This record gives sequence, C-alpha cells and structure tokens, in this order.
Amino acid sequence: MSQIISRCGLICSECPAYIATQNNDDQARAKVAEKWSKEFGGSFQASDINCDGCVSDGARVFGYCGQCEIRSCGIGRGLANCGECGEYGCEKITKFFGQAPQVKAVLDGIAEKRK
Repeated sequence: MSQIISRCGLICSECPAYIATQNNDDQARAKVAEKWSKEFGGSFQASDINCDGCVSDGARVFGYCGQCEIRSCGIGRGLANCGECGEYGCEKITKFFGQAPQVKAVLDGIAEKRK
C-alpha cells in the first residue's frame, strides 16, 4: 500500500482506524475503539471506527475529521495537504503541531519539495 498523507500531515495509511476499515476487520475496529477510548478519554465503539482517509472523496472519515478546519481548508483550496499550500505555516496548522508534533516534519518535507 502506498503512503497516504492527510491534509494535516498525519499518515492515514499507518492509522489503525484506516487499516481496520480497509481490511473490513471488526476485531481490529474493536481493539482501536478500546485503545482510543482509554488514550483519549472518549467512549468509542467499534462501529465508530470507519475511515477511508482524510483525502478520500467518501463520507467515511473518523469522528472529528468530518468537521476539521484544516481538512476543510485543504478541500476548499483543492490541496492534498498543508505542505502544498502557499500559506503553509499558518496559524491553523502550527496550532496542530502542538497536538501532533510528528506531522511538522512530514509537511516540511512536502513544502520543501514544492519550492
């Protein structure tokens, strides 16, 4: 499987929710729901674990992703991810770096190739 990078720089193709969905694996969905409920303090069910990736055209994206302002911005600009944006480094994405610092290196690499 080729690497799928979300609009915010998370790697969808490495995400357990994405993998469980693509494999249609209900046991994997249940494990992800249990883990994320503990990790993020939520109450996720296996039925919540359905995602075709942030850059998909489909409606199956995980929870918050459906209302994510970074995703909405990328869609509105017709961009696969923030690294492709001429305004890369905006407040939206830099704020997200605090929550997911690993995405900065991914997006920086994409932005560097764009130059």
